[in-house]
Amino acid sequence: MEQGNAMNRLRVRIYTDYKSPYAFVANKRLFELEEIYGVELEWLPYTLRIPEFMGTVEERTPHFWRKVRYAYMDARRYANAQGLVMKGPRRIYDAFHASAGMLFAQRHGLFRPYHDTVFRRFWSHDLEIDELSDISGVIASLGGSSEEFEAYVHGPARAEHDRIIDEAEALGVFGVPTMIFNGELFWGGDRIDMLIERINNPESIVTALGSRHQA
Repeated sequence: MEQGNAMNRLRVRIYTDYKSPYAFVANKRLFELEEIYGVELEWLPYTLRIPEFMGTVEERTPHFWRKVRYAYMDARRYANAQGLVMKGPRRIYDAFHASAGMLFAQRHGLFRPYHDTVFRRFWSHDLEIDELSDISGVIASLGGSSEEFEAYVHGPARAEHDRIIDEAEALGVFGVPTMIFNGELFWGGDRIDMLIERINNPESIVTALGSRHQA
């Protein structure tokens, strides 16, 4: 695919969450969209609220736990194929601080190293993503200001974060990774091939969605 200049590059918005195993293993192929297809990627946090996403512990049935065990095994297969370490989470995480760190890192030119570091260290049991001191430490290790980051967390971060979540849900987002291209949602790493088809041939949405498609 011929790459255009910065003014007319196609854009894909990606919602992700550092505590999602499927978001972790989708990163390689998502960054390839940028490298191979010249697509501009816009990364935003969609911090999953675990009780809402999975239900309370009391509500979880044996069927639910079988599905959870399969999901982590399945994600680990994808991780192993990429040479990634993926250890099961030790507890339920909130991850607001890690999401705020993403937004802060983007503004300070640190996004890619921050993103890779947080995912890698969290899934290696080397980082607590809902501990402010841990995320501040990542920011500082990459040359950013931990003081500025903590001021951001204690200042406008929560309102900005919640606005992004509200906007995502207004667009129909409910899980991660979710990619949005020309208003069309693609949920999960197994939809990246479909996304690539749409990038290569945007008009194919008409065939895919028929009368449901709105220009």
